[in-house]
Amino acid sequence: MKEGKNTQLRDKLIQLRQRVAELERIVTERKWAEGELKESFEELRRSLETTVHTVASAVDFEELRRSLETTIHAVASVVEMKDPHTAGHQRRVAQLSCGIAKEMGLSDEKIEGIRVAAMVHDVGKINVPTEILRKSGLLDRIEFDLVKMHPQSGYDILKQIQFPWPVAEIVLQHHERMNGSGYPQGLKGDDILLEARVLAVADVVEAMSSDRPYRPALGIDRAMKEIRKNKGKLYDPDVAAACLRVCAKKSRSNKHVS
Repeated sequence: MKEGKNTQLRDKLIQLRQRVAELERIVTERKWAEGELKESFEELRRSLETTVHTVASAVDFEELRRSLETTIHAVASVVEMKDPHTAGHQRRVAQLSCGIAKEMGLSDEKIEGIRVAAMVHDVGKINVPTEILRKSGLLDRIEFDLVKMHPQSGYDILKQIQFPWPVAEIVLQHHERMNGSGYPQGLKGDDILLEARVLAVADVVEAMSSDRPYRPALGIDRAMKEIRKNKGKLYDPDVAAACLRVCAKKSRSNKHVS
């Protein structure tokens, strides 16, 4: 019974990888269009939903958890096809989020939920026009309002999947801020999930440290200055403090290696 489930899931994942490879070729050849990308994303979303259900009922949990990981990476890759300028952003945010969560002493289960949410936190950008995501100049108010819809869009996509963690809610809240100035709901303080507060800080640090179409990377020092300045105001003070410690350790490690 277990072997049959695993074989069936492997076949589905092989098909999924083949579809991702097809999408990559389409992007390379510049022959894909918005309609085809969204349709392909829906295929991946449905595959992710099926995989999660299979993981939840499987005996060989660890093997199928790895299968879930493969599918999550496939979904994340579709976002990068839509916005190649931020390729690797979700993965780097996931790494930093997990580092912060470990520094805070959170449970392994909570850390895993944060990691999964971080890997797909920008999935709602599939509904943002490509010309806005790739715009080389600053966005006007209308364009920015469209970008601000991506947490809600991500929630609407992910809420249909019964994850073992509150992934959809974390994605919905990852742009909320402690003083209520965030979006889309204007939540404050402890009304924001702790996991979302961790993701919010990691997302800001990674975004500031990386190149964007409208500006070059600002650097880790600027990012750390932002976190220190708004610790307790925009960002959870415990999360911010843990992030500063993680980045300081990494900086010392890099200096030691060099």
